[in-house]
Amino acid sequence: MPPTSAARPDPILRPATPDDACAVADLVCISTNYWYEVQRGFRIFPAGPDACRLFADVYEALDPGCCVLAEEPGTGRIMGSCFYHPRETHVSLGIMNVHPNFFGRGVASRLLKFITDLSERERKPTRLVSSAMNLDSFSLYSRAGFVPQAAFVDMTIQVPAAGWTGDRPHADRVRPAAQADVPAIVALEQEIAGIRREKDHRFFIENAGRIWHPLVYQSPSGRIDGFLCSVIHPGSNMIGPGVMRDDEVAAALIAAQLDHNRGRSPVFLTPLDRPALMRRMYDGGAKNVEIHFAQVRGAGEVKPFNGVVMPTFMPETA
Repeated sequence: MPPTSAARPDPILRPATPDDACAVADLVCISTNYWYEVQRGFRIFPAGPDACRLFADVYEALDPGCCVLAEEPGTGRIMGSCFYHPRETHVSLGIMNVHPNFFGRGVASRLLKFITDLSERERKPTRLVSSAMNLDSFSLYSRAGFVPQAAFVDMTIQVPAAGWTGDRPHADRVRPAAQADVPAIVALEQEIAGIRREKDHRFFIENAGRIWHPLVYQSPSGRIDGFLCSVIHPGSNMIGPGVMRDDEVAAALIAAQLDHNRGRSPVFLTPLDRPALMRRMYDGGAKNVEIHFAQVRGAGEVKPFNGVVMPTFMPETA
């Protein structure tokens, strides 16, 4: 008779190495596709594990050594993985995956505790964006003390091959972001979202992988009033992350990013507490595909955002 889960040894946690990249890509693909196929009837990564190398490659370039693996004792099989992103003001919990063969073994709980313990040692809050439709993960985070800060609806729009034909307010105020803009972008994000992550913004603008498209909105006075990035890759086609002072700035930046995604159907997270912005997206043909929560643990009193925040999963910061 096979041993019960209670008799099985606990997972061993260890740092991932560059040699683990293919195995981690396989895990991300298998785990995520499994949940979406069972719950939603489709695969989120139809291009397969090669496309999921994006996560391992980008995160190793951005945060070397910041991926923890759960390994099965005796066999060495990878049971789960979790990326994390230490930043000036917080630690961001990245994409976490558990192989379906190891569900119910406490793998996710152990990976999560590794990250929250790290945050506590650094005396920083832990932040994440999680699916409101995945009740298992929501329960995991809630039990660990995470508190929802904001809710977002995932939207997608099919952009014509000839370019975005919808409303393009203040298009003349939107331009590509430059490294000289980073101090203003960092200050704006701290003002609106209460976080700092300078290295992320420099990484987007450097664009070594040629997949990022960072834009800023510059007011007539010269002030940077918004920032919005997008990524185009077989493993991720999303608009975000971004912060903007108001709906008008957000609409201008979203329209410019949609035009950049000609012939594509990018996904972007729109704040549910911005009904006027949501209506503009619906008027442009947006469809809802999912709902996500931004959650925080260890931050004391959760403060509302002071403007428009559009998170994403590459890299993750709520």
